[in-house]
Amino acid sequence: MTPFLHNNRASGILAHITSLPSPYGIGDIGPASVVFMDYLADCAQKFWQILPIGPTSLIFDSSPNMSTSAFAGSPLLISPELLFEKRLISKSILQTGRGFSPYKVNFGAVTNYKLNLLKRAFSKFTSFNSSKDAHYQT
Repeated sequence: MTPFLHNNRASGILAHITSLPSPYGIGDIGPASVVFMDYLADCAQKFWQILPIGPTSLIFDSSPNMSTSAFAGSPLLISPELLFEKRLISKSILQTGRGFSPYKVNFGAVTNYKLNLLKRAFSKFTSFNSSKDAHYQT
């Protein structure tokens, strides 16, 4: 019998994306996740296991294990900083999300903030890219 993985042992961590530090109320797939992955690499960790990343509901206490979709990703994981870098939101809009606790997620408030942010970003995206839509829809 071949030894398990040729005895190349590795370790990692289980941490959901939402548990990463963020000034926007909840961890997301933005700069903090890149910093965290770099930290894991510096610590010789090979794996980052995450919980499901589907959309959650306040009805189910925002549990990642009780997703409302088998296919969609959670809009809460979209980074406001990356939307700003893509010029889809203004700096003043970005700054409105900095009043959240760094220690506990208020899912109701974060959901309202992020969905409002995404609506604004989508509106700006469609106004900038309407001339390019035909290229992607043919």
